[in-house]
Order: sequence, then C-alpha cells, then structure tokens
Amino acid sequence: MLYLVGLGLGDAKDITVKGLEAVRQCRRVYLEVYTSVLTVGKEALEEFYGKELILADREMVEQEADSLLKEADVCDVAFLVVGDPFGATTHSDLVLRAVKLGIPYKVIHNASIMNAVGCCGLQLYSFGETVSIVFWTDTWKPESFFDKIEKNRQNGMHTLCLLDIKVKEQSLENLIKGRKIYEPPRYMSVNQAAEQLLAIIQNRRLQGEKPEITENTICVGLARVGAPDEKIASGTLQQMSTVELGAPLHSLIVTGTMHPLELEMLKLFSVDSSSFENNACQRTT
Repeated sequence: MLYLVGLGLGDAKDITVKGLEAVRQCRRVYLEVYTSVLTVGKEALEEFYGKELILADREMVEQEADSLLKEADVCDVAFLVVGDPFGATTHSDLVLRAVKLGIPYKVIHNASIMNAVGCCGLQLYSFGETVSIVFWTDTWKPESFFDKIEKNRQNGMHTLCLLDIKVKEQSLENLIKGRKIYEPPRYMSVNQAAEQLLAIIQNRRLQGEKPEITENTICVGLARVGAPDEKIASGTLQQMSTVELGAPLHSLIVTGTMHPLELEMLKLFSVDSSSFENNACQRTT
C-alpha cells in the first residue's frame, strides 16, 4: 500500500492520528521537501514519528518515482506532504503511477494553506483562482499571474497568491554543464511579491492601461500559517512591500469585493487603520 499523508502546516504534532498510525506501520517513509516546508526539521519529525525519513526532492519524485514505489505492492510505503497531499499536481502523478503498477493507495488528508488562509477573516467561498508568483530574473519577468488576479477582482473574488520556493535548484551554468551543484534555498517574501506586482502595475500604465489593481488595493500578508508565531498583516499593496513578517513561508492575498464582516476582521490585522478608512479602491457588498 502507498500512503499519501498530509502533515498540516505547523510542526510534527500537526499530523493526524490516522496519519501517524500509517507512518508507524510503514517500512519506508519519504518526506517531500520541495513544494513546502514545516517550521521544524527532519530530525524533529523523525523523533516524534519514531521513523527514519528519506528526503524526496523534486528530482526523485518526478524522475525516479518508480524507485519510490519499489516494493509498495508487498509492503507499506508512506509519502509525507506538508499541508495536504493534493496541494501539488506532482502528487496526482504519483497516484497514477501507483495505479498503473497495480499498487493500492490511501490518502490521509490534513489542513493546507488553501483552507487555513481563512484565518485572516476572508470567506473561503469568496476566493477565485489561486495563482503562483514566481521569482523574476534579469531575463525572465512573467506577468500572466497578474491577469488572473485582475480577472478574479473584476468578478469580486479574492486571490490567494502562493509565493515561489526554490529548493535544490541549479544555476543555468551548472545545469548546462551537468554539475550537481545546487543554489542555496530561497523563499519569496510578501515584500518581494508586492514589489513585483507594483512593477507590473507601473508597466501596464506605461502601456496606456488602467490596471484593476493599484497601490491602494487592500491586500493581506500571511507568514507561517498554523505555527505558534503565525503573523497576519493587512493593508494596501504598497504597505505590503515594506511590512515585516519574518521567516518563511509567506502567502499574499489580493482582495476583491468584501463583506462588512470580512472588512472588520481584516482591520484586526491592519498595518495602519487609516488604510481602510481612506482607501478609495476598497470594495464592500
């Protein structure tokens, strides 16, 4: 049996009882380490679970999935995912491979950023399409995610922006030369995401457009959701470019039309209460 086990968002103790029982009965346990991270390391998880963990990076899961599934038809193998197992499409691919090999599988769900984001007070059914904001480079500055945020906002919907994670990435030079040398891990902050959005707004204006999102659009920055030191800050997009939220992981929400209760909740986390009182772009139902 292949078990896909969600670990939740905080630390080792966020695993469900059902998930922990599955992990303890498995012969091999893999920890997926490239789509998200917990606030504790591998050693803390091993101590609590009573199991040795095998780190599974993107290369292993996407290129060596057959080795990960080896013997899963005759013994139990667990694949641990921060958040919920289906927070990333890669894990659907793993299920399809298992089915093709005749290996039964079981999914044990847990909280993920997709539902825990409700902690800021915005109603989950008012969110539109989720987008990913990637790190720009000197030669690659995609803007397609901005169009999706605008479309959500035009429809009165909020947008959850998942921010880029770079773990075990190779530089272009090392990739070309086939050298297994990896860059240090990088995690996009709310500040960096806001700066990229502000740059896109300026670019669009230079092209004669009037963006749906402006410097004064109300946004929410979230850090380490589910951890004891969780931090939430609400304010304008401009304020999100300078707000201090500390260590990763960060997420950003661009609001759409807000119910008065949503607005009251966001004020609890305001960087500056005047942002809400004076914000011309604020929308309420």
